[in-house]
Amino acid sequence: MMIFVRNLLLITLFSLLIVFASCTFDYGESESSTRELPDLIMENVDYMRVRSADPLARFQAERAERYEKQGLMILENFSFEQFGERGEEVNAFGKAGKAEVNIDTSDVIMDKGVRIEVESEDIIIETNQLEWKDSPKLLFTGDDEKVFIYQENGTGFSGIGLYVDVRKRLWEFKSAVDGIFIHEEKETEDEELIELEGEEQVE
Repeated sequence: MMIFVRNLLLITLFSLLIVFASCTFDYGESESSTRELPDLIMENVDYMRVRSADPLARFQAERAERYEKQGLMILENFSFEQFGERGEEVNAFGKAGKAEVNIDTSDVIMDKGVRIEVESEDIIIETNQLEWKDSPKLLFTGDDEKVFIYQENGTGFSGIGLYVDVRKRLWEFKSAVDGIFIHEEKETEDEELIELEGEEQVE
């Protein structure tokens, strides 16, 4: 099943997560890196990204570990909020039990109960594991991973193996698509119910 969407804030969301993970500290050399122990450990992290006195995003994590040799930042029980214009309201929210950020490539793996809500796009994504490849702008799960997608208008469906090409604005499930997609016509405000099952496509 494939779905084309008009706008998507996933690039911004993951870019802000990379900014958080890329914060550097001058703490000198440590023998711990040779033993593959974290070079830096932070607990109860609360980080706010601000521009011109307006908040852009807020990140919170129960624990953050930075590994210089491997180029990784590992976050436990973390959440993030992205604010709208002038920082007046939260436009997007996400959380996961664990996240692994590759500092060099800006790739992100979110694990253990992933939930992403983008209010401006009216979309909620829930799955166990979600991976982001920054260079090609790809978002995907494992081939056997079940994914749930919801919208406020009543759309709700699930599928196995989500693949999203953000540049092409293309969403695709590998198999087992099931649910209801409600298409709203802006000009007539009519609603069309489409039952999703198997390999049906919606454009």
